[in-house]
Amino acid sequence: MSLQEGEGGPQALNNTAEDVFEKPNWFAVCTNSKQEDRACSNLHAWGVECFNPNIKECRRNQFTGAATHLPKPLFPRYIFAKFSINRSLHKISFTRGVHRVVTFDDKPAPIDDEVIELLQARVDNDGFLKVGEALKAGDKVRVKDGPWRALVGVVERELKSDERIMILLDSLKFRSRLTIDRDWVEKIS
Repeated sequence: MSLQEGEGGPQALNNTAEDVFEKPNWFAVCTNSKQEDRACSNLHAWGVECFNPNIKECRRNQFTGAATHLPKPLFPRYIFAKFSINRSLHKISFTRGVHRVVTFDDKPAPIDDEVIELLQARVDNDGFLKVGEALKAGDKVRVKDGPWRALVGVVERELKSDERIMILLDSLKFRSRLTIDRDWVEKIS
């Protein structure tokens, strides 16, 4: 059986290559420095579907210790856009905030829909992407920041606020409870 006689012959290869150029696919778009939101906004204005996954960056006031959560790009300088290469590549490439569309061998490299769907499924109600392992009662953790740095404890329970947990510290015949932000602890095995 020759290659042309089978179902996956050269004609089938040409159809899939043409589909990549005609049908809308997801692509990685490199943005100018710190212009992910601007590029997304401008692409939305063109009617292009975009996805800019952000994570929470916790910053603490050095005097009060109050936490502020700021959006930080999961992939700095990169966003995802869904478009047809033949119809929109030129327009996308020259949109304000966009540096270039990511290519391999001088061809835009499509990203599987499943990859984008997986990332989108991890976006929480607050618009931030959930990263890291979820902590549950019984997990052993180490405090990685703040005045209790390096103390080890066990997650006793999760409190109503998603950002805080209660851990039981066990240190040299002394047992105490500590309510702390999740960002300050890491799970250990």
